[in-house]
Amino acid sequence: PLFLTKMLRLTAGRLGTLLSRQTAALSTSSTRMASHGHEVSGQADMSLPLYWDRRDTPLPDKPYQDTLSDAEKSLKQKEKGPWNDLSNEEKIALYRIMFKETYAEMKKPSNEWKTVIGGILFFIGITGLVVFWQRIYVYPPRPRTFDDEWQAKQVKRMLDMRMNPVEGFSAKWDYEKGQWK
Repeated sequence: PLFLTKMLRLTAGRLGTLLSRQTAALSTSSTRMASHGHEVSGQADMSLPLYWDRRDTPLPDKPYQDTLSDAEKSLKQKEKGPWNDLSNEEKIALYRIMFKETYAEMKKPSNEWKTVIGGILFFIGITGLVVFWQRIYVYPPRPRTFDDEWQAKQVKRMLDMRMNPVEGFSAKWDYEKGQWK
């Protein structure tokens, strides 16, 4: 009975400590983060319009540039008129206000594949070095039972003992001719 009451007291004490830690962690997580010099980032509001360059979604929710300079504002006013009066440079400037990249720029292949292949080959090389190091310094030498001489002697011994003469190993050996059937 004394042992049982001590065990119950210990279990209840540990349970109480665990619960108090959990509630303290839930209530002071932002305070704890702020005390360590980290700012607590807010959650992004996905209901607001966002800008992105994607080939499958040609028109983003909002233009690339939200704040316009005076020259860009006058260009936007000029945009409302006939487009024949606009030069090619002005049309490109208007496009760059709305979009960051053209389709040709989005479709342009990147050199990221070189980085990926280089990283893969780097880690394969490191793995090879680790395996080579393990073969030299970690693993014991090969057992003598893996040698060809040892295995030939083992086969001869099994044949001399006539192991499994009906359907097994010895059944495939012709004892009269001294060769495999």
